[in-house]
Amino acid sequence: MPVLIAAVVIVGLLCLLDLLLTFGVIRRLREHTEMLRTRQVTSEPSVIALASGQTPEPFTIVAEDGAVITGPAGLRLAGFFSSTCSACPGRVAPFIEYVRANQIPRDDVLATALVAADAAPPPYLDQLAEVARVSLQPEDSQVIRAFGVSGYPAFCLLDADGAVVASGFEPATLPATALA
Repeated sequence: MPVLIAAVVIVGLLCLLDLLLTFGVIRRLREHTEMLRTRQVTSEPSVIALASGQTPEPFTIVAEDGAVITGPAGLRLAGFFSSTCSACPGRVAPFIEYVRANQIPRDDVLATALVAADAAPPPYLDQLAEVARVSLQPEDSQVIRAFGVSGYPAFCLLDADGAVVASGFEPATLPATALA
């Protein structure tokens, strides 16, 4: 009988300790909820490339088909992908759809794939080559610096003078009217 009493006392003490810890967790959750409620939220998207109105620095690169590309003049759309980016394969089809829907000539579209030193080229390069000049570039590439790319995938729509009209993570968010 004394063993049973001791077990009940121990279980009771454990329940009290659990109750105290639960109250502590609830108090912390309320504090965090209040901090989240008072936090200022901006609707500004993250900057991953040059902003609207900015012009990329001039650059010269060689495409995979041997063509020499000098920009930004002459380009209408630039897409930046990375061999280590998990979201990039999912943006290839929307990029291709955007190019086709807006009837942008292949020579006016640049698809740059950043290839890390220890990584293989991305498998979707053949798909991109159907609608764009494809260029494999290292991380410190002149074209990546020219467009100020800091995240992948990144897409930049350019006007006839080579200035950025819009940029973002999704090709579908780029305006179609700027191409008219």
